[in-house]
Amino acid sequence: MKRRDFIYFLSLLPFVDLFAKEKERKFILKKIPSSGQEIPAIGMGTWITFNVGSSPRLRDQRTKVLGKFFYMGGGLIDTSPMYGSAQEVIGHCLRKLSYPKQLFSADKIWTSSTSEGKEQFQEMKKLWGIQSFDLIQIHNLLNWEEHLETLREYKKQGKIKYIGITTSHGRRHADLEKIMTSHSLDFVQLTYNIADTKTETRLLEIAKDKGIAVIANRPLDGGDLFERVQNKSLPVWAKEFDCQNWAQFFLKFVISHPAITCAIPATSKVEHMVENMGACYGNLPDEKMRTRMKHHFSSL
Repeated sequence: MKRRDFIYFLSLLPFVDLFAKEKERKFILKKIPSSGQEIPAIGMGTWITFNVGSSPRLRDQRTKVLGKFFYMGGGLIDTSPMYGSAQEVIGHCLRKLSYPKQLFSADKIWTSSTSEGKEQFQEMKKLWGIQSFDLIQIHNLLNWEEHLETLREYKKQGKIKYIGITTSHGRRHADLEKIMTSHSLDFVQLTYNIADTKTETRLLEIAKDKGIAVIANRPLDGGDLFERVQNKSLPVWAKEFDCQNWAQFFLKFVISHPAITCAIPATSKVEHMVENMGACYGNLPDEKMRTRMKHHFSSL
């Protein structure tokens, strides 16, 4: 074993027993409708949490977080030029971890300029240290028509595998609906969590009907969901769907929706990553249980 690998192994020891229990349960994969490829139902967001600049200490900590993500089966990492140094930090961490094979790389074009969008794509390849991406998305619909043409050409050239468009914070749903119904997309990304289910009524139904994969951003509502349950005990019946903590309660609610392909919670702490990835193991709530979960959360 190489020295680097041994050091990484030692960093995982405090969590080995916990993860051993998770491995006894089934691992939850979801299919990308346009291809049939399966990816883990829990991914990783990087907004704020991986914008740590050049600090060696903070980069090392994020490498441990990312290492735990992969160790527990994670694949999809989502970032954007909007997220400060996150792309560069992700690249740094991936190099330290020797680019795990299960990596599903997801980035975004974020500019009103078509030419700058092409420059962003070249730059993100350098920052990640890879030559092609699994998924490139148009961030918050910015100049989406022009960028969509560029991404289609990249897809033909084999530079990217999937194309997507994103919104966040419940914005521009009407615009996204029009795009989803009139254009061919592999992915959409939108906000969905137990406190914000507005997308259920139209967007998730359209995605299901059109065969579009859905990434749920803000599945923990930026951490605000935990304020509602502070000092509250997890309901006893949560064990019926292999739920051990509030993070898993919230995340299992999200990924149990049949139209959701992957949820991307963000964290800067290894122990929180363990909790998040634990939601990708075991059973999921059925529709009756999902209703019970919503009613319980609303009552708190």
